[in-house]
Parts: sequence; structure tokens; C-alpha cells
Amino acid sequence: MARQVAHEIKNPLTPMKLSIQYLQKAIDNNSPNVKEMASSVAKTLVEQIDHLSKIASDFSQFANIGNPKKEVFDLHEMLYSLVSLYETTENLLFKWVPVHQRIMVYADKTQLNRLFTNLLQNALEACVGKTRRVISVSEEIRPETIVIKVTDNGEGVPLEMRNKIFMPNFTTKSSGTGLGLAMSKTIVEQAKGKIWFETVEGEGTTFFVELPILRAT
Repeated sequence: MARQVAHEIKNPLTPMKLSIQYLQKAIDNNSPNVKEMASSVAKTLVEQIDHLSKIASDFSQFANIGNPKKEVFDLHEMLYSLVSLYETTENLLFKWVPVHQRIMVYADKTQLNRLFTNLLQNALEACVGKTRRVISVSEEIRPETIVIKVTDNGEGVPLEMRNKIFMPNFTTKSSGTGLGLAMSKTIVEQAKGKIWFETVEGEGTTFFVELPILRAT
């Protein structure tokens, strides 16, 4: 874990250092376009600082994930606030197919919000490069549980990566901590639920989250 933290911190530090050195050299040489260069460097620094902040946040959340604060709440109230953010996303066909009733659960609301935010963000990133991005969230009521499905039309998960998908430090992205799905699995298990996925290379992936419900009204 310490090696992973060090690696992720070093990644943004390199472009930050190079940008500052580049700007310093331009200042020393009295370059005429220093103002434009300073603006570009500032943008790069802000982006990399945001990335460092995300790294710190991911590891902080991972450290605190073992202390859930459970409460009774309507799962749909939380999901509605999340999916509304994606319904207006440019170049995205977003489908939301809920069951038409209240779903009361006993879990940590903040952590479940984090779980579905992560699954939706992963689905969105999986569709990068597609001319037509499609994400759907649908639900199925079972006798004592509800199953929420998050589906994308991305490239799918390669066969050699499938058994590692929920491991800490594993990521298919070029950058990131690789803690998102590991945290998601822990969150679901602490809520006495299950998480799994089905994928077809070249067609997309569906993540399933099954949670026990107190009642449906």
C-alpha cells in the first residue's frame, strides 16, 4: 500500500516540476510570451494538485471504510440525486429504470453514495472513445433484496483482468489508486450485500449490487 501511495504521488509531481522549470527558463530568457506560458503552467499545476487531492481522498476513505455509520433511509432518494447528474451529460444516453416504490435499507448512506458514484464514474470512463455512449441503471426486486444494475457499452473487461477487478491497487486506468472497486466491495459487504459483474469484450460491462431491504413501499 505504501509503495502504491508513493507511486501515485510521484506521477503528478513530475509534470509539476517540469512545468515550473520550463516557466523559470522562459523568465530567465525574457521570453515575450511568458504571460501565456504562465497561464498554461498554472492550469497544469491546478490539474495535478486536483489529482494529488483525489489520491489523498481515496486513501483516507479506504482507511476509514471499516467504521460504517448505519441508518435507515430510502435508497431511491440517494440514487435520484446521483442519476440526475448524468442525465444531462453531453454525448451520453443515460437510462434510469427504477422500481416504482420506496426502498428502505439499513446501511451507511455516505458509503453507498460513494459506491454508486464510483460505479457510475467507472461506467462513464469505460465508454471513452465510443461515438455513442450508453449507460443504464436498472433495478429488480427479489423476495428480501434489491438488485441494482449499472451497465455500460464500453470495451468490457479483458479475461486476464477479471479475477483481479476487486483487488486493492488494481486498476485498468493509466492513473489512479486502484482502490475504487476494492472499496466498493467492502462497502457492499458491510451492508450485508453482494457485488459482482458480467462483461463481454467489445460490448460492455454490467455491475450488479444486491442489497437487503427492510421494506418496499
